[in-house]
Amino acid sequence: MATKKKSQLARKPERSAHFPAIEKKHGKPVSHWLKLLAPLRGRPYTEQMALLQGRHRFSRNHANAVVMYFRGSKSSRRISTLAEFIAQCPGERGATIKKIFAVARKSHPDAHVVIAWNQPMLKVGDHYIFGVSATKDYLLFGIWNQDVHKQLANRFTGLMQLKKTVRLPADWKVDTKLLNDIVRLSVGARR
Repeated sequence: MATKKKSQLARKPERSAHFPAIEKKHGKPVSHWLKLLAPLRGRPYTEQMALLQGRHRFSRNHANAVVMYFRGSKSSRRISTLAEFIAQCPGERGATIKKIFAVARKSHPDAHVVIAWNQPMLKVGDHYIFGVSATKDYLLFGIWNQDVHKQLANRFTGLMQLKKTVRLPADWKVDTKLLNDIVRLSVGARR
């Protein structure tokens, strides 16, 4: 029976697919939980989750379904292509992301783009090379192999470097040589 429920949820990515189970387990309609969240509108996700998980003993999955629905996300559907990801990042952000992957793939025809963790990642064979995520104001660029990241850290001059990512401006002038070196060194490290 559990397998059947999981397969039904996989085919129906709407967050509301979880509502019958939530209502059965907690004995109240989802509208009740949405009203409880109303005073926390505009507050951080973690505070909203804590209300349901801590005070009302929701599982993480059930709390996430209600909180994300409350925050306006009606579907848990994930993107499946680079084009879909870029479409969510209009303007300079999307253009920069498109160019980053085009440059890397042009010099490395064996590289391909996959969507993992709901963001585009460059892979060569079975190995991740780098990924890009987008915020409202900037991009985060993450090199998968941390040894390669450390080796090339000085090439990201003037950019904010975090522990595992580099913060790129939305209009970053794509550094072709740097991208090629990242792929070359990452592939070489795997051999």
